Amino acid sequence: MKKALVTGASSGIGYNISHRLLNLGYEVIGISRTLPNDLLSHKSFTHIKCDLSDEKQTISLCEDLKSQELDILINCAGFGKFEPHEELNLKTITQMSFLNLTAPMLLTNATLRSLKKNAGYLINISSIEALRASKFAGVYSATKAGLKAFSDSLFEESRKSNLSISNINPDMTQSFFYDSLRFDVSDKENEKLLTSDIADAVEHILNMRKGAVVSEYTIRSLNFGIKKK
Repeated sequence: MKKALVTGASSGIGYNISHRLLNLGYEVIGISRTLPNDLLSHKSFTHIKCDLSDEKQTISLCEDLKSQELDILINCAGFGKFEPHEELNLKTITQMSFLNLTAPMLLTNATLRSLKKNAGYLINISSIEALRASKFAGVYSATKAGLKAFSDSLFEESRKSNLSISNINPDMTQSFFYDSLRFDVSDKENEKLLTSDIADAVEHILNMRKGAVVSEYTIRSLNFGIKKK
């Protein structure tokens, strides 16, 4: 059975991707701070508790992962805070930068040999904000643009291997991501994405002929909408 590692597996995009991979017959290792309770009963799901915004915890996890045989790594964990830059506190900037960008690079470093050997897949969940400039999103956009740049560079670096590397850029997606923010996705179905839309993209990538790679996968809602709280 092929094995996938998914970060942010307890909710949102990471949860839906984990659920989809289990349905596709993969063994899934889910990493998150909280327990994805309804996945724990699945015989092919294993949970690792780790706060990927914490440097010590992440480095310790990476040391353990070096001995794992993996076919897929999907970096989903992340958070955003959207304020004037001078209003962000230093801890928020540090944690956002580490979780959104440094942790995926460390996890990739720890698992890359295995992924290459197994002709696997590295999928980084970035954001539409990696492709544009938005006010109040300086740090978040920088981390996601950095993740995209990392994916693009690693794709070129790894083209002699059979590793497929894809960067997915979702638009606003209905999830717990917005719980602590001042805005949320629209209530209208054609003005938002669902986490299942991102899981569809992952399934599409995995089902493609191995000789073809979707290196950049941008998903937008048909219409634009936003809801202020």
